[in-house]
Amino acid sequence: MRVDLVALVVDDYDPAIEFFVDVLGFDLVEDSPSLTNDGRPKRWVVVRPPGAETGILLARADGERQAMVVGNQVADRVGFFLRVDDFDAAYRRMVAAGVEFVTAPRTESYGRVAVFLDIAGNRWDLLGPV
Repeated sequence: MRVDLVALVVDDYDPAIEFFVDVLGFDLVEDSPSLTNDGRPKRWVVVRPPGAETGILLARADGERQAMVVGNQVADRVGFFLRVDDFDAAYRRMVAAGVEFVTAPRTESYGRVAVFLDIAGNRWDLLGPV
C-alpha cells in the first residue's frame, strides 16, 4: 500500500506546470484530456519529483468553493514537504528562479529547513540534511 497522488488545487494548469517543472525541477508525468464527473472537459496533470513514487495531481479549481482554497489548502500551515540532498544548492537555485521564501534557512534537529510558497501560495518546507 502507498500514497500514489496528492491533489493540489491551482488556478490554472499551465502556470502550475511551469512552476513545478521549470522552477522546482519536477517531472511532468502526465498531461491528458479528461472529464469532470458531470462530463465537462478538464486535464489530468501529474507532476512528481525525479525518482519519487508519490506525485501531485494539479487540479484546476472548478467552481467558487474550490477557488476559495487555492493557496490555502491547509489553513495557512506548512502542508507540503520537499526533501533534497543538497539543501544549499536547491535553496540558491530556487531563489534565483524567483521562489518566495517566507523564512530564512535554519538548522533544526531534523535538518536544514526553509519555508517557501508555491505558485498558488501554499506553504512548503524545503528540507535537507545538516
